[in-house]
Amino acid sequence: MIRSMTGFGRASFEQGGVHGDVEVRSVNHRFLDVGVRLPRALSFCEPDVRARVQERFARGKTDVSVSLPGGGAAGAQVEIDLVAAAQYVEAAAVLEARHRLPAGLDAGRLLSLPGVARSVERELDEAPVRQALLAALDRALGAADAMRAREGEALARELHSRLARVAELAGQVEARATDVAAAARDRLARRAEQLRQETGLVDESRLAQEIVIAADRLDVTEELVRLRSHVEQFGLVLGEAGPGKPAGRRLDFLLQELGREVNTVGSKAQDAPVAHLVVELKTELERLREQVQNVE
Repeated sequence: MIRSMTGFGRASFEQGGVHGDVEVRSVNHRFLDVGVRLPRALSFCEPDVRARVQERFARGKTDVSVSLPGGGAAGAQVEIDLVAAAQYVEAAAVLEARHRLPAGLDAGRLLSLPGVARSVERELDEAPVRQALLAALDRALGAADAMRAREGEALARELHSRLARVAELAGQVEARATDVAAAARDRLARRAEQLRQETGLVDESRLAQEIVIAADRLDVTEELVRLRSHVEQFGLVLGEAGPGKPAGRRLDFLLQELGREVNTVGSKAQDAPVAHLVVELKTELERLREQVQNVE
């Protein structure tokens, strides 16, 4: 079953005091385009995150975002430079005594002075954190993939319906084309008979040649045979698609070939009903193309 490229998944993890949320969002794209946003403390996980996505998906613009609701890895620690703090206190005492200033340096003000306090992130034990994050990523990817599969089922139904309509229209073109060729031969024969009655002269070999040329110009048999073959291949690709067997690019190629055959039929057609059928065929192919743009 084909898969859509539209999906969303979310999962959480907690390891060694680190709590994180993982989100996966994917939309349609010609190729696989992976974007990864990680907190600085978890940047060491980026190659593994990118590799996991590439293993799971074949096409689509996929963005992975990891956030730490607590604001940092395992919580930030505050370090105090006691030497710098003591120097500030001593300097304040000297100024107070020398200039008879009121005592005003409390702990809060002291901590706000440059170099006294700083926030630092605790060192992480990378291996277990990486394992926990990747496990959450797998769950988020699974949820996104399940959504892509559900959307793929709806896409498949739509594509099969459109494909059946293309086959039906091709059959109508074939039936009409046969009548058009026969009508062209009849017109030439009537014209030849008219000339015979008017002049008494008709070149039978020339007439036969003109009939052959006219029939060849109007004959769309080869184009319709190839069109039916492409329709059949399109259906087979839809049926064979599944995990590890993306179908989007093959379907897109087949649509290009279908369009080429329909254009040739349209250029050969010298009949209003066939021209109308060709317009309908092009409309259905465009609708197919719009849907295929979101097939993995």
